[in-house]
Amino acid sequence: MNDFLQNMTPYQATGILFAVALVAHIILGFILAQVAKHAGRTKNQLDDHLIKAASMPLKVLIWFGWLYFSINAFKDQIQALTMVVEYIDITPIFIITWGIVRVISGVETYLIEKENNVDNDSVRLFSRLIKILIVTAILLGVAQFLGFSISSLLTFGGVGGIVMGFAAKDMLSNIFGGLMLQMDKPFSTGDWIRSSDFEGTVEKIGWRMTRIRTFSKNPVYIPNSIFASIPIETPSRMTNRRIKEVVGIRYDDIKQMPAIVDAVENLLKTHKDIDQSQALRVYFNYFNASSIDFNIYAFTNTTSKSEYQKIKQAILIEVANIIEQHQAEIAYPTQTLHIQQNPES
Repeated sequence: MNDFLQNMTPYQATGILFAVALVAHIILGFILAQVAKHAGRTKNQLDDHLIKAASMPLKVLIWFGWLYFSINAFKDQIQALTMVVEYIDITPIFIITWGIVRVISGVETYLIEKENNVDNDSVRLFSRLIKILIVTAILLGVAQFLGFSISSLLTFGGVGGIVMGFAAKDMLSNIFGGLMLQMDKPFSTGDWIRSSDFEGTVEKIGWRMTRIRTFSKNPVYIPNSIFASIPIETPSRMTNRRIKEVVGIRYDDIKQMPAIVDAVENLLKTHKDIDQSQALRVYFNYFNASSIDFNIYAFTNTTSKSEYQKIKQAILIEVANIIEQHQAEIAYPTQTLHIQQNPES
């Protein structure tokens, strides 16, 4: 290519190279469009993401070729361009690295969008780790190409890492905390979590902090290291929702209490929305100040809060009907005043 360009003026060579690059760009765009059209007909969407990720770096490579050979055409007239040519030789490495990173991002997007059992947070974590490793390896290779000693860089990096470790102790603890969250998976993106200090839905698990959206719709940003020192409850992973109520009737209705308890227990044991494999208890438990109380303890089959509320409402109404059917009444706070009369008066 250089011998061919030497027989022309730099301006002619640049013009011809531009025309070649433009034609190559158009042809490549047409080929990629046809390949993408064919890939769009397949059920597997991975090829669509890969084509989209690789198309831009390939086009940039074409225009880098035009720039490289154009500079070569002018380097005899402009001496400063000789040094530029020596350094831009490694530019394709960065373009290819960019292409590889885009391909990894495409695979990440495909795995996240695909309906499977792969955890999205783990996909994001490993995708970022692979990108960091690839970029670090390329940078070390480029440093060696430019004449730097890799061993010296690694030694300096080791000492610098110790210094930075002390300086950024909290940041590192948050990063390792995020890594532990990805490995142990006490919760994932979209889970409802609760602690003594916060409650909400997990929106994002980042390297340094986790973003939670509270039920008042406010975002809360929590450093990942916090999760290693506090207990976390994940209600969204519950298997059942619990009904736990205490119902009080009047002291005047104490004789009806055994029949009421049996009827309520039978109601729960025959209810289609109550999980019979879980604990189910209905017992007379308390002598309170103005009522005698029995407790209701059972678990619904659903975990949906709206469905749970409907089931609980229906059961409590049935309990009220049972109490009424046994000529009893639900108690409310009352006081009885006994006045002792003086027989001499």
